[in-house]
Amino acid sequence: MEKIASFTINHLKLQPGIYVSRKDSVGVETITTFDLRMTSPNEEPVMNTAEVHTIEHLGATFLRNHAQFKEKTIYFGPMGCRTGFYLLLAGDYSSRDIVPLVTEMFEFIRDYKDEVPGASPRDCGNYLDMNLGMANYLANKYLENVLYGIDDSRLIYPQ
Repeated sequence: MEKIASFTINHLKLQPGIYVSRKDSVGVETITTFDLRMTSPNEEPVMNTAEVHTIEHLGATFLRNHAQFKEKTIYFGPMGCRTGFYLLLAGDYSSRDIVPLVTEMFEFIRDYKDEVPGASPRDCGNYLDMNLGMANYLANKYLENVLYGIDDSRLIYPQ
C-alpha cells in the first residue's frame, strides 16, 4: 500500500506553521487542504483533547460566520496526533494566501471569553471535554510564536 501524502512529510523537521497539505479536484473546483501545525511533532507535548475540542468549536464557528470564507469553508478539525488542525477551503490557495484568515481566527480564539458555541448536551456528543482557558493560551502561543512575522520556513514543508 502507498503511504498517504501526509505520512511522507518529515515530521522530525516539521515546525509549527501553515502548510498546504494537498490539493484535490472535485469537478471543476479545487479543494486546498491546509496543515495548521501548532506544536512541533515529537519534540513538545501534544495538545490535550479538551483544548483541541474547544479550538475546533471556536474555529469552526468563526470560519462558518466569516464574511469572505464562510461559503468556501469545507472543514476545520483536529489532526489525530493532536499537533494541529486541518482546514479545507474551496479554491486554489497558497499558505501565504490564508495567513490573514488564520491570524484573525486565532485572535478570535485567543480573545474569546463567553460560552463555547455548541458546548451543550443537545449540540455536542462530548460537551464536557472543553478547556477555554487552555484554548486561549494555545491560540496566543501560536500567534506569538508562529503567525505574527511568519516567513517561508513556516509556510513550505521542510524537505
